[in-house]
Amino acid sequence: MRKQLQKGFSLIELMIAMVIIGLIASLIGPAMFGKVDSSKIKTAEAQMQLFATALDTYRLDVGVYPENLDELRESNNSNWDGPYFPKAIPSDPYNNAYIYKLDDSKISYKMFSKGKNGKIEDGGDDVVF
Repeated sequence: MRKQLQKGFSLIELMIAMVIIGLIASLIGPAMFGKVDSSKIKTAEAQMQLFATALDTYRLDVGVYPENLDELRESNNSNWDGPYFPKAIPSDPYNNAYIYKLDDSKISYKMFSKGKNGKIEDGGDDVVF
């Protein structure tokens, strides 16, 4: 009688393959998840760069920076020639509102992203522009 040839993998072969896949994932996984944080920081920096361009254009037309970021989309100022920002004001990559602080003279400003910790008090991972 002829012995039938069985096709497939044995349990040992499957377990070895699973161990190898697990080892590869444990080496590559942390490196890939580390890229997520750096990409969020770069996204926040790029968005703040867009804000800076819109704010500077607003200042050229009106003479001072706006009181808040919403004035980039809509304003009652007679010299306003906007909208200066194409869409609604976005949140930062961590789903927090950007913090826009205008100085008293209205000729300079600071802009912050709260970062992944959601706080600006500790100065930990904030993105400042």
